[in-house]
Amino acid sequence: MATKGTVSGVIANMVTLVVDGPVAQNEICYISTGGDRLMAEVIKVVGTHVYVQVFESTRGLKVGAEAEFTGHMLEVTLGPGMLSKNYDGLQNDLDKMDGVFLKRGQYTYPLDKGSRWHFMPLVKVGDKVEAAAWLGQVDENFQPLKIMVPFTQKGVCTVKSIVDEGEYSIEDIVAVLTDEEGNDIHVNMIQKWPVKRAMTNYKEKPRPFKLLETGVRVIDTVNPIVEGGTGFIPGPFGTGKTVLQHAISKQAEADIVIIAACGERANEVVEIFTEFPELVDPHTGRKLMERTIIIANTSNMPVAAREASVYTAMTIAEYYRSMGLKVLLMADSTSRWAQALREMSNRMEELPGPDAFPMDLSSIISNFYGRAGYVVLGNGETGSITFIGTVSPAGGNLKEPVTENTKKVARCFYALEQDRADKKRYPAVNPIDSYSKYIEYPEFEEYIKTHINGEWIGKVNEIKNRLQRGKEIAEQINILGDDGVPVEYHVTFWKSELIDFVILQQDAFDEIDAVTPMERQEDILNMIIDICHTEFEFDNFNEVMDYFKKMINICKQMNYSKFKSEEYEGFRKQLQELIEERTGINTMTAEHPMTCVAIGTGKYVEFLAGKRDED
Repeated sequence: MATKGTVSGVIANMVTLVVDGPVAQNEICYISTGGDRLMAEVIKVVGTHVYVQVFESTRGLKVGAEAEFTGHMLEVTLGPGMLSKNYDGLQNDLDKMDGVFLKRGQYTYPLDKGSRWHFMPLVKVGDKVEAAAWLGQVDENFQPLKIMVPFTQKGVCTVKSIVDEGEYSIEDIVAVLTDEEGNDIHVNMIQKWPVKRAMTNYKEKPRPFKLLETGVRVIDTVNPIVEGGTGFIPGPFGTGKTVLQHAISKQAEADIVIIAACGERANEVVEIFTEFPELVDPHTGRKLMERTIIIANTSNMPVAAREASVYTAMTIAEYYRSMGLKVLLMADSTSRWAQALREMSNRMEELPGPDAFPMDLSSIISNFYGRAGYVVLGNGETGSITFIGTVSPAGGNLKEPVTENTKKVARCFYALEQDRADKKRYPAVNPIDSYSKYIEYPEFEEYIKTHINGEWIGKVNEIKNRLQRGKEIAEQINILGDDGVPVEYHVTFWKSELIDFVILQQDAFDEIDAVTPMERQEDILNMIIDICHTEFEFDNFNEVMDYFKKMINICKQMNYSKFKSEEYEGFRKQLQELIEERTGINTMTAEHPMTCVAIGTGKYVEFLAGKRDED
């Protein structure tokens, strides 16, 4: 018999119930008011008094209203048919709801029961299987998805029967398993899983090391993120957090993209809804929306559901990871999620931490980020969740609790800066404050050596040092004036500006410059490093500025040209001629003492006994 309860007190969306039976922490109940059934979650149990947070507006809720408990936690329904869907924080299908505003107490089923899927069995009768083992495969939007043994299954089961290849709906029984006690388990394509519990249906979770290509140079070259890595993007309003997230989700090498708009402004979420269906995936040439799931819980939707929405997104991501897929999860913005946690904690009159956030904010954030990662599944296949969250600290203060606690757990930090945004240097990522800890991992180093080259990390560290040195000289020039510092200092400063304009800045509106493949990034980096190693001759600082502005202009034109096209090579030649103007003999010492490299030509020039022969 289900436990029943009666409302004894209401404070905004916090409701106190008196119950007549057992109730579990985080259990779901429905409170009836004015013909609506409002969904709520148990957050505190004291004897027969139970505190629940309602995921809807509680306007008009009276003392004495009836409540009924379901006996399970807040869970998501998983199965084929989720791709290209728009859900809210509780996984209601927004496309099935009508009207301009969401009606209170209206919940919809997240999957389509009428659709039929082409099922291909992957096991045979008599095979031994465990929880999350792959039984068969269905294709959704050209993406092969696995039908798995229920995640809740204990021990080893034997496949008693499996259906033949053919068309089935999600509720049709596709397999019958026998457990160790001899009971039959009927399996369909639907899985249920509580959102607050991490899925641990994998064999091991090694340290991630594979570079995740995003096509954004300031990330891939300077502060790379890896498959299964974690990163976050803090920054004040208007510095381009959402735009950077959109760029990453469009371009990154992922099988599935999940966007959790948890507490974003409604107009920005509308942008995602309207823009994404139109975009073409640069990897497959198909619509981007085919591999995307959007979970929208905007700032004007119920606050408690906002808190649940990030967990809903993470659980869906874990489901796809169990199939051996690469998932990219974007949360925008985790500050709003933390505010929902704060609101709940304050209503429960808990002891407040810094800025009135919950005392255990750091452990909540670290547990959540800890659910991402690279895993090896039971059958030896690998899957990953790469998680990037944005943080919108009030007034751009990066010392506030949410940013500080996220910094402890996330391995990549992309600090967006107001000053760079004001100068229109987009993406406005501060290259000096930002970092990626993956660069230091020996596994990552090894991966880069084999996939790019052995000198890559050394070159990346060199441009970082040059940017730091450029910043210091800029401060000196500001204090002492242009003629107060030597010409060499101006050259060093302009070399750092060259790195800034050519590598760090990128045009999201230009078709070619918006996405830079790794091969091209390697070429740009080598070109810039070669220029930085070149000794130039100038008489005064004005010459330096004019010269480097010309150089930056040519390099920018190269960024806008198709890689290795005629136009591109033409600009490279112009760059070569420009370098020769100021260097005299245009050579650089190479590994071989008799061999020198002509900058930018890619050719070796040998000097033997005073003769010059081109090789």
